[in-house]
Amino acid sequence: MSILQQVDDRTSLSVPTDNQAIEDLLKTEWLLTNGCGGYASSTIAGCNTRAYHGLLIASLRPPVNRVMAFSNCLEMVISEGKIFNISTFEFANKFAPAGYGLLRRFRQDVGVHYDFELEGVELTKSVYLPRAANTVAVEYDFTTVRKPVEFVCRPFVGLRDFHMLQKSYVTLCSRWVGSQGGGLLVRYQTPDSCQLLLRCPEATFVTDRQWWFNFVYRADKERGQNFAEDLWTPGFFKCRIDSPGKIALWARLARGSERIARTIETARPAPDRVDKVRRDLYRHQEGLKRKAKMVRHDFEFPISDCRLKNSNLEIASAGFFERLCLAAEAFVTERQTDNGHKTTILAGYPWFADWGRDAFIALPGLLLATGRFDEAISVLTTFAAEADRGMIPNRFDDRSEAAHFNSVDASLWFVNAAFQYLRATGDSETFTKQLLPTIRWIIECYRRGTRFGISADSDGLITAGDDHTQLTWMDAKYDGVAFTPRFGKAVEINALWYNCLMQMRDFEPPPGSRRAGTQFYKSMADEVGTSFRAIFWNQDKGYLNDCVLPDGSVDDSLRPNQIFAVSLEFSALSDQQQKSVVDAVKDELLTPYGPRTLNPSAENYKGRYTGPPHDRDEAYHQGTVWPYLIGAFVEAYLKVNEFSAESKRQAAEFILPLLEHLTESGCIGSISEIFDGDAPQLPRGCIAQAWSVAELIRAYQLVSS
Repeated sequence: MSILQQVDDRTSLSVPTDNQAIEDLLKTEWLLTNGCGGYASSTIAGCNTRAYHGLLIASLRPPVNRVMAFSNCLEMVISEGKIFNISTFEFANKFAPAGYGLLRRFRQDVGVHYDFELEGVELTKSVYLPRAANTVAVEYDFTTVRKPVEFVCRPFVGLRDFHMLQKSYVTLCSRWVGSQGGGLLVRYQTPDSCQLLLRCPEATFVTDRQWWFNFVYRADKERGQNFAEDLWTPGFFKCRIDSPGKIALWARLARGSERIARTIETARPAPDRVDKVRRDLYRHQEGLKRKAKMVRHDFEFPISDCRLKNSNLEIASAGFFERLCLAAEAFVTERQTDNGHKTTILAGYPWFADWGRDAFIALPGLLLATGRFDEAISVLTTFAAEADRGMIPNRFDDRSEAAHFNSVDASLWFVNAAFQYLRATGDSETFTKQLLPTIRWIIECYRRGTRFGISADSDGLITAGDDHTQLTWMDAKYDGVAFTPRFGKAVEINALWYNCLMQMRDFEPPPGSRRAGTQFYKSMADEVGTSFRAIFWNQDKGYLNDCVLPDGSVDDSLRPNQIFAVSLEFSALSDQQQKSVVDAVKDELLTPYGPRTLNPSAENYKGRYTGPPHDRDEAYHQGTVWPYLIGAFVEAYLKVNEFSAESKRQAAEFILPLLEHLTESGCIGSISEIFDGDAPQLPRGCIAQAWSVAELIRAYQLVSS
């Protein structure tokens, strides 16, 4: 088995050589991000297994319009006529080359590091992603050189939309720009006119243009998607290595209109620049830790001697919290707007952009719990500025600036996040001036009616949608089939609605500000609370109905959506009802990685999230585990147990497997989007999900405070 170790705040993995362990390494991934939508990602084996993998996936209009620019490299060390390949590619069920056999260790800190051992040579390949730049640095550090060798590095270029795959009929061209210290400029003639500059100042470039065919991406194949890609290589860099030293390969993507070649002549030597990038990344991480410590109380994780499974490491509570704070950073990014760059939250890597629902569920954990208050207000105002007809955008388009509003809950989560900001900061002036008008507008539009049939019914509860829409977070739909048709009155929507009204009822504006209409909101909240208990409480089953359809029929499926009716600040339920809801979710839905979306005894339960898109969409909310729900569950569990020491200890047991997952499987240093409903609950979906990390942060703080 592989052994993970934490050394000086780094993750390190000693690499075994048996075939099964290599298969496991192909399923373990890493991720680096640059704060403006770009990223680098691959597997610990160094082999790309997704179309979304690459050394540089850059954003041309942050955080969207992303381009897989630089896929990978073929790297070899030649010693006395013998070739040692350190790269790993997969073609038609075979690895060629199979460089993982020379890999001895993988490490991750501000970059990722592969340690290789060859005959007479030891070298480390490191990947760094500078912040706020569409640039990647790949450094080769030859730490031991017992005899002269030749090093050859052949870059593979993608230059395609990161959702697509490249094929050999595409016309790519390259030319050398600048003097001997210049670089290779690769162009792709598209409307965006992308150009990629490759530089390796310590090496000589040899032109040798080739197409390599049918790289296999096994993760995409498992998902029933296109999985074979052709990649272009313009040639290779080569140099002689006589003694220990470093070589740096740089890649930078820009639009054709940007004159990226102008800086070639004045650029500093590459090794020095890599050192600066590394120092800058460490400084940034230290800054994040300092912010978190400013709001962090004396946390004490209530389980002593926490030992990670399959590991020889015991991590102290401070180590957990710092790792969670660093995991949060991956999702905090820029959005380029007409009014400059604003902060937003990417929902997940590798394929999601910023979604309103996800952003505002994630904001309290990602930003407020970690002391990033300026960024929190920026996210709130970024989305508020795009509100229309009292609705917060559910998402923005990947290619344009168009906002999409197909969500009933994004606006309600926005209101909750805004009040969480107020509670965390006490900044009533900013709240009143910049957020309160939008909150009032949302409530009024929801009360009177807005798009998608969203409105308050005669009983005060919110009804929304029809059999053609999917407006709640359980929105899987394939080929016209909605797998969870939750139109009408959904339980978590009305729990949020009640919570919003109660928050407005209790809000005290700063002196001199217009009052929010306390009695008006109190009257609405009283009506909603009475109606909520009447139509959602299922006395026979002892938990809440999931949805009440427009014809009055009831969907009494046991789902985790009801947990929000307990976890939110204000609950319409009695104490006994709240406890009964928590017990039902704990006994029937809870797994080591969070609650299932449907109880296993249900007729339409799906325990595996596998196969082609139809099968995966069918299972998405029909039994699949969503770890983000652990935050609401832990909060509800602690609430009904009066935050006792014993309940905190038990809640710590609930979240421990996710803390282990942070360091041991899936994407190292992050939390997956989903897990299978059936044991062993394998990670699925996005390799790193914002609200999964955010709600684990909140749950961790709740049990540790």
